[in-house]
Amino acid sequence: MRACYVTGTDTGIGKSFASAALLHALRARGGRAVGMKPVASGCEATAEGLRNEDALLLQQASDPMPPYADVNPYALANPLAPELAAADAGVTLALPPITHAYARLAAIADTVVVEGVGGWAAPLTASLDQVDLVRALELPVVMVVGLRLGCISHARLTARAIEADGVRLIGWIANDIDPAMARMDDNFAILQRVLPAPCWGRLPHAPGAAAREIARHLSPAI
Repeated sequence: MRACYVTGTDTGIGKSFASAALLHALRARGGRAVGMKPVASGCEATAEGLRNEDALLLQQASDPMPPYADVNPYALANPLAPELAAADAGVTLALPPITHAYARLAAIADTVVVEGVGGWAAPLTASLDQVDLVRALELPVVMVVGLRLGCISHARLTARAIEADGVRLIGWIANDIDPAMARMDDNFAILQRVLPAPCWGRLPHAPGAAAREIARHLSPAI
């Protein structure tokens, strides 16, 4: 069973798009790959229940397509940090519903791509950090680095935090989120030199592009 946990250097740096592109890249090699967003805040009410845009993106990029409840066990309405959104909803986040859903996904796929929330150090609850989930699922980590001013420091600090938590960082993905960034290629070259894991690819700034189209820029080592 192959799997990974996708984290980021911050919120809003394209983890979901990178995760969806990663799913398409994995499927292009002939395997079954499914996505998971264990905790998602900022969900909208639909006839089928609360739905999150990022979780739907992962579900649609999956083959076979799993039930939404397994992709996103905790769907929270308010667009806040998980701890706050869960409190507003009267929900207590816990590991068992997530690990059970993950087991069901793993049973139907060759690879599971699990997307985290915000940056690596963003907690799930007052007593539960993302690393607790990563350890429970026994996952290696892939880091998405949004290329913008300050990304080198953010990326190095995140990589160090992942390793300090005793989790294996197996790769990172660059995402060109700020086309106006000065000397973007030079910054990318520095990241390639200083980060302790191989780069799996660099996603171009392509508003409106489908994750399937962007997947060709990735070479996942998993």
